[in-house]
Amino acid sequence: MSKPFAVVAITKHGVEMARRLAEQLAGTDLFYMSKFVRGDETEKGFQLFEGSVKLILPDLFKRYNGIILFISLGAVVRMIAPILEDKKKDPAVVVIDDRGEHAISVLSGHLGGANELTREVANILGARPVITTASDVQQTIPVDLFGRSFGWEIESFDKATPVSASVVNEERIAVVQEVGETAWWPYDKPLPEHIRVYPDVQQAMKTEFDAALVVTDRLLLPEEETALLRNGVLYRPKTLVLGIGCNRGTPADEIERVIVDTLAELKLSVKSVRNIATIDLKKDEQGILDVCSKYKWNLETYTPEQLNAIPLRNPSKTVFKYTGAYGVSEPAARLSSMADDWLLEKKKSGNVTISIARVPKKLHREAKV
Repeated sequence: MSKPFAVVAITKHGVEMARRLAEQLAGTDLFYMSKFVRGDETEKGFQLFEGSVKLILPDLFKRYNGIILFISLGAVVRMIAPILEDKKKDPAVVVIDDRGEHAISVLSGHLGGANELTREVANILGARPVITTASDVQQTIPVDLFGRSFGWEIESFDKATPVSASVVNEERIAVVQEVGETAWWPYDKPLPEHIRVYPDVQQAMKTEFDAALVVTDRLLLPEEETALLRNGVLYRPKTLVLGIGCNRGTPADEIERVIVDTLAELKLSVKSVRNIATIDLKKDEQGILDVCSKYKWNLETYTPEQLNAIPLRNPSKTVFKYTGAYGVSEPAARLSSMADDWLLEKKKSGNVTISIARVPKKLHREAKV
C-alpha cells in the first residue's frame, strides 16, 4: 500500500466527483470503470477496471486503510459482507450517493477512522456527513478510542461493547485515572454528570458505578480487577521511561529479560513503557536497538554533560572513568521523563543496569496528530 485511501466510482456522476476528490484528498488512489476513460488516467495515476467492482474489493480491503465508494449503500453492504473480518482489522468504508449530497460512514467508524474520514470527504465535496455512532452523535466518550490520540493501549476489548452501551445509555461511569494525559475530553461542554473521575482505584471502589474506564500503568490486584473490570475497560498510557545502561555487546534477550522481570517485580505494565533512554555512547548498541524494535519503543540518548546535570544520590567514579558520566540509567530516565524522582533509582542485573521513572501528568507530551 503506497497510499492510505482508495476511491472507487462506477457511474458517470460518481466518476466526476471521484476525480475531484482524488485531486483534493491527499494519499488517494482512484479506481473507476474503463467505459468512463478520459485519456489522462496514466498521467494522473488513475486506474481503470472492467467488470463488477465486487471483484476488486477484496484486494482493496487488504491494501488500503480507507475505501470511499461512489456506489449505493445497499449495494456496498451486500458486496462487503462476505469479506468482513474484525473491527480491529477492517478498513474504514465511506459511501457517497450519486449526487454527492451525503457522505455516509459505513464501517470501522471509530477504530478504522471512518467517521473522521467521512467528515473530511464531506467537507471537500460539500456533502452532509452521516455518522450514526452513538458516542459521536451524543458527544460522549468513545470507549474504543479513549486516549488513542495519546498512544494509550486497550488491555482487552472483551468488555468494550457493554461498557460503550453503559456510556451512551448514561449509566454511572467511573473514569479511574491514576496516570496519563488528562486532556481527553474534547467537547466544548462540561463532562456529563453520570461520568465521574477518580484519581485512584481505592477512591473509585468506595463508590457505586455501572461501568469503569481504568487508566493506569499498574498491574491491578485481583480484588481491583474483580471490582473494576467486571464491566470495565483497562487502558495503558505511555507513562514509563526506562533508563538502560549495559556492557558493550550485551545481547537483546538479556536486556529484555531484565526489563520484563523488573517491571513484573514493581507490578508495572510493559504496555505502559514509552521509551528507553541511555547515554549517546550506546546509540548504536545492537541489543538495545533490537529490544526497541521489538516493542516499538523510541530510543533517546544524552551526552555525558547532559547526564551529569542530574543530581545523583550514588554517583559512580567507575562509570565516569569509562563514559564521562557519573551515571547512565538513572539520569537518562529522569531527563527523558522530566520526573522529579525515580520509581526505581537503579538496579544492576548481570550486564544490565535499569532505572525507571514515570512521566508526570502535567508534563505529558501533546497528543499525536
